[in-house]
Amino acid sequence: MVESRKSMSAENDSTDGRKGWKLHGDGKTIRPGETVLPEERLSWPRTVGIGAQHVVAMFGATFLVPLLTGFPPSTTLFFTAIGTLLFLLITKGMMPSYLGSSFGLLAPIGAVTGFAATSGEDLDSHAMALAQGGIISVGVTLALVGIVVHFAGVRWIEVTMPPVVTGAIVALIGLNLAPAAWDWVKEAPLTAVITIVTILLTTVLFRGMLGRLSILIGVLVGYGAAWVQGQIDFSTVGQAGWVGLPEFHTPAFDLGYLGLFLPVVFVLIAENIGHVKSVSAMTGRDLDKLTGRTLFADGFSTMLAGSGGGSGTTTYAENIGVMAATRIFSTAAYLCAGIIALILSLLPKFGEIIATIPPGVLGGAATVLYGMIGMLGVRIWVENKVDFSNPINLNTAAVALIVAIANFTWTPGNLQFEGIALGSASAIIIYQVMRGIAKWRGTDQDDIVSPGPDVDSTDRDGTGPDIDTDHELEGRTPPGSP
Repeated sequence: MVESRKSMSAENDSTDGRKGWKLHGDGKTIRPGETVLPEERLSWPRTVGIGAQHVVAMFGATFLVPLLTGFPPSTTLFFTAIGTLLFLLITKGMMPSYLGSSFGLLAPIGAVTGFAATSGEDLDSHAMALAQGGIISVGVTLALVGIVVHFAGVRWIEVTMPPVVTGAIVALIGLNLAPAAWDWVKEAPLTAVITIVTILLTTVLFRGMLGRLSILIGVLVGYGAAWVQGQIDFSTVGQAGWVGLPEFHTPAFDLGYLGLFLPVVFVLIAENIGHVKSVSAMTGRDLDKLTGRTLFADGFSTMLAGSGGGSGTTTYAENIGVMAATRIFSTAAYLCAGIIALILSLLPKFGEIIATIPPGVLGGAATVLYGMIGMLGVRIWVENKVDFSNPINLNTAAVALIVAIANFTWTPGNLQFEGIALGSASAIIIYQVMRGIAKWRGTDQDDIVSPGPDVDSTDRDGTGPDIDTDHELEGRTPPGSP
């Protein structure tokens, strides 16, 4: 009885009654090979430190999105913080993730606003409002997909979007953005090269967190180089206040732009499912049951961001890297990260400093980041062993990529579909139609076996392996059979 009471007392002492996170060990140390699970936490000072590390990890990519689109940096950061906190609530504190800015939305936002960071002109408010409407449409669609997945399971997505299709869609978004990176590089080639070289060298020179923060370090070094060359205007920083709410903007809607934005839903689905699979693999848990909640939470966050002037959100690979390095999956750390980011978004001077980053630095960072997006698609192919000797897979990827890179455009009536929309549609339609016809005609290489005899390793009569007559050759009648 005494031991039971002591056990209960120890359990109560190790659990935060308000938040529900169980203290991992003594909260101070992690033994070799141990993992801090999502429902656990370290001491709060250490948890805050891990949360700050997550903020730094996501920051390099997240703050680039508003700079590349002309959206207010503080507003974007504000909605990533709110989105992260809502994500934790919706996933019941069991899925660790920071919702940073999605690069998948860069192309459609740019197509609607026509914003160019090198022009020196402010973003047109009406164009921004229309882009926000597109972001909201992405969020609503993703949230609806999340609801369906929650009740019906994820299998139907895997059938509709197999790895060859998913990889093509992710890759074509990055490659479609390549001209924008070149435009920025041309404005300040030396600064861009310094930024690129710093990012690449940081990746291979340093281990652990420094290596994972290569984008942020590259931007800081590039920023310093731009400052030495007199390429930065600090006038707006002095005019900004120390504390204040970020700028909020109301959205507007035009159905003609849906074709630009809705293909991004496929990318966000792929990113979120990939995030769930990654966390499952690292924690040794089957978290598929949370996929629907994850998709819904990201969709809701994206919808909320679009409603107030922020860009869409997505789960971040940068933070996956931090978890892989630390083996700490505590969602309490992400709670701290969200609160830290929220505080930073309420410092106007901080937002204005971000806005002073010049085109050369943007061009250098964008060159690496856009390329990384393209390679993420290739990574999906490699990890899933997509067979490109199969002409169905080869043609699916080939046509989709060229349509996106060349930015094919189709304008039926008042609607306009450009490279990303047409490339994404091409990937899905070409794969499904070609596979359907191949199965009907019996020409699908995945269903065809070698025309030679099926050899059974069993030597029944001592003369060598026998012909296996126990199995049909994929439903085809063997020669000579009735």
